[in-house]
Amino acid sequence: MPFTASEIAKHVGGEVVGEKTAILKNFAPAENAQAGDLTFAENEAYFARAEQSAATAIIADNRFKSAKKILIRVPNARIAFAKVLALFFPEQKFAVGIHPTAVIAASAQVDASAHIGPHCVVGERVRIGARTVLQAGDVVGDDSKIGNDVNLFPGVTIYPRTEIGQRVRIHANTVIGSDGFGYVQDKGIHLKVPQIGNILIGDDVEIGAGVTVDRGALGSTVIGKGTKIDNLVQVAHNVEVGEGCLLVAQSGIAGSSKLGNYVVLAGQAGISGHLKIGNQVIIAAKSGVMHDIPDGGKWLGIPACPDRQSKRQMIAIQLLPELLKRVAALEKQLGRKSKR
Repeated sequence: MPFTASEIAKHVGGEVVGEKTAILKNFAPAENAQAGDLTFAENEAYFARAEQSAATAIIADNRFKSAKKILIRVPNARIAFAKVLALFFPEQKFAVGIHPTAVIAASAQVDASAHIGPHCVVGERVRIGARTVLQAGDVVGDDSKIGNDVNLFPGVTIYPRTEIGQRVRIHANTVIGSDGFGYVQDKGIHLKVPQIGNILIGDDVEIGAGVTVDRGALGSTVIGKGTKIDNLVQVAHNVEVGEGCLLVAQSGIAGSSKLGNYVVLAGQAGISGHLKIGNQVIIAAKSGVMHDIPDGGKWLGIPACPDRQSKRQMIAIQLLPELLKRVAALEKQLGRKSKR
């Protein structure tokens, strides 16, 4: 759907410098842009490429000027970029109603505005809110509660007694509420500890594909509102993740650990069990956290240390071969044989 430059500027809270009535038909990266397209630039290099492109208009930060292109100037080009993409490429709409192949328990309450897709299964006493979408092949276990405007992508499994807030998105093949990994050894046998808790997911959470969130052994595993979880993340039983956190691909949190608000776990970072991670902590990629961490700061390495300390250690390790040569030379001068 085409928009005028003025309409787009209004949508993103910006101003037009140039022809306000220009029609913009599409959004494209600078290298692929055609006449009538809108592109964006968040730094000088991107802006130079955008100016040389065939695009009609550029979304850019307020500091930029152009004699060649219509500009839609905004306080933050990347935020405007996200808003404009949603404008040009709106999400798929789903028809209201229940597909004939879906299996819905008689005791379930499904809002009349919801969409239940093919081969979905909705268990006993489940409540599904307004405008919620179960796309295809989704399973919602008994006594679960799903809020309004939730979108479950194909193949999502929600175990019994799960509670999901408003505007939550859960991507394909994710499992919410599987058994926590709890065993005790009895006469050489690993005896399973029943996992009788549940999952609580706050409003505006997004969970990627292939994620597993285990229910609590006792009590709840909690994902705080506004948290975003990337693909292939593991959240173990009784973990509590605060609000606004970012858990990046293949990161993992062991049982009963608690993350504060706005924590970032970069790719493949791991948190050991029964730990407390403070607010606004950043854990770098592939780091292993083995002790509590206070509020703030960046941590890196295995075991994770404050990033400056860890970087000094890495530099020291890189210097070791040369240091060993120097020590060997000194030992030779002193007539001593190395024990290495």
